Amino acid sequence: MPLSLRHQLRSLASRVPSRNYAAVSSSPSQTNPYTVGPYQVFDRNAKRLQRDRAVARDGGDRSRTVDYIRDEIAERMMERFMDIKRSFNTVLDLGSGPGHFSKLLESDKAKKTVMLEMSGKTLHREPDSEFEGTSSGIQRVSNLNGQDIVQVERIQGDEENLLQHIERESQEAVLSCLSLHWVNDLPGVLVQIRESLKPDGLFLGAMFGGDTLFELRTSLQLAEAEREGGLSPHVSPMTDTRDISNLLGRAGFTLLTVDTDEVKVGYPSMWELMEDLQDMGESNAVIGRRARISPDTLAAASAIYKELHGNEDGSIPATFQVIYMIGWKPADSQPKPLERGSGKVNLKEVL
Repeated sequence: MPLSLRHQLRSLASRVPSRNYAAVSSSPSQTNPYTVGPYQVFDRNAKRLQRDRAVARDGGDRSRTVDYIRDEIAERMMERFMDIKRSFNTVLDLGSGPGHFSKLLESDKAKKTVMLEMSGKTLHREPDSEFEGTSSGIQRVSNLNGQDIVQVERIQGDEENLLQHIERESQEAVLSCLSLHWVNDLPGVLVQIRESLKPDGLFLGAMFGGDTLFELRTSLQLAEAEREGGLSPHVSPMTDTRDISNLLGRAGFTLLTVDTDEVKVGYPSMWELMEDLQDMGESNAVIGRRARISPDTLAAASAIYKELHGNEDGSIPATFQVIYMIGWKPADSQPKPLERGSGKVNLKEVL
């Protein structure tokens, strides 16, 4: 790091008094990082506990307060779902959380949704009354007014082991709203999703992309390099947009559509952003992560964040990049390109 920049960062950090604050990382995992498999990046058990603790705070009220990101992405994902001119008897909401996407479903689009989530407390955060007409976790077919409503079934299970909970070729559509960025073996999970679909079945997903929280990532890296002379991961690695199409193709999906979007949220400071991430259950879950960040390093990161990325009004932005993907399980009924050389009209005549 150039000496002038080092002095500048030290000067910025010195303006903010040191204070104790919760670190981005949660408690370190008991998993030995030297004995895990080749695709083991995240501690799934730690992630489940993080989500359980997030929902347990204040009876779930703090968790509901930070639903704004997932609710917004669920609505944007629903717009893409409604563009598909097909109705479904049953859809699988993979990594459903408390049901951000399932709550938006209408009976003319899907008659039943199966919510699968690894955190039992998150899955059952909302009472049955939130899903109108529920009884023992499964909705009745109509409400008191005789109107059709969407049936809901809740299953606690890990999406990494999808086929242990869902039979092969049993689903018409699999939907996933902001859960796949915590999956260790993303190619393997995509294969399981394809295996769970019936022929010509739909997969529609949304996941955080590689540019998510780049402001927080760079600020922590610069502060840690300055104060401690090294780096450690505090913001989880995420999939690059360019890789998604290749992964879907390798998993056996066809008729692919991939696009990206961004959601920018303003916060008073880095401290409020970190608190909201914790209440979302989105704390760091990388295997081998540090137990805590020193207050001195956090204070430096906060000052750097405001200096490099801050808004004119004194607030800071946080960018959430979202990758939307659509793929279909191959079927004989799907449109296919003609074989090469089978055209009957010369392109020269057209042009």
